[in-house]
Amino acid sequence: MTTLLSADPADRIIVALDGMAPEQALAFTAAVPELRWVKVGLELFVAGGPAVVRQLRDQGKRVFLDLKFHDIPATMAGACRSATRLGAELITVHACAGHDALAAAQAAALEVASDAGLPVPTLLAVTVLTSWEASRFAAQLAIDEPLQAYAPRLARLAAAAGIGGCVCSPLEVAALRAVHPEPFALVTPGIRPAGAALGDQQRVMTPAQALVAGASQLVIGRPITAAGDPAAAFAACCAELERV
Repeated sequence: MTTLLSADPADRIIVALDGMAPEQALAFTAAVPELRWVKVGLELFVAGGPAVVRQLRDQGKRVFLDLKFHDIPATMAGACRSATRLGAELITVHACAGHDALAAAQAAALEVASDAGLPVPTLLAVTVLTSWEASRFAAQLAIDEPLQAYAPRLARLAAAAGIGGCVCSPLEVAALRAVHPEPFALVTPGIRPAGAALGDQQRVMTPAQALVAGASQLVIGRPITAAGDPAAAFAACCAELERV
């Protein structure tokens, strides 16, 4: 699997290119040369397609392809084959797709990487989206199990299927890390530097708090991408992690 951990804080931060058109994303990443990891989500991928992933890789960026695959096993396997061929090193799949679909996706990624001589991507199982708040989660999805129990159960399901890590709320990191030691990856959105607006995230931590809790990598979007000086904002996040 992709080696995620590094002593260099720049390797710990994944900048989300959400809300950008392809040309904006490419201009942004070119303007922040210290940036190493980027997240390509649904909006950017639908607008730019596979080409935007290739162009980001041509800039030397490592790509977290966050398309949250959730389908029958054969379709998830095919999607992960294609994502691996693009060179994505982190790929999200929904844990609630179930064991068989997760195992098929993992096997497909391993097969393609081996045959093509590409880095083996780390598949990340999505447990519960960080935009969910506990009472709405229970009321709208009719799930009686509380968030603090439901997310760990999905993480155990993913690990049993051979998936290399999870995307989870930073508030769930410590409990998950106690059960799933490294190299199981815990990648956390919902990261907001102190004083930053929450936006549509509900369950958040600062970068330093999430790292101390056991996160492998941190996904940070608007606090960097919408900053007046994105390079300085990225450097400030790195400096915060250096003090941990």
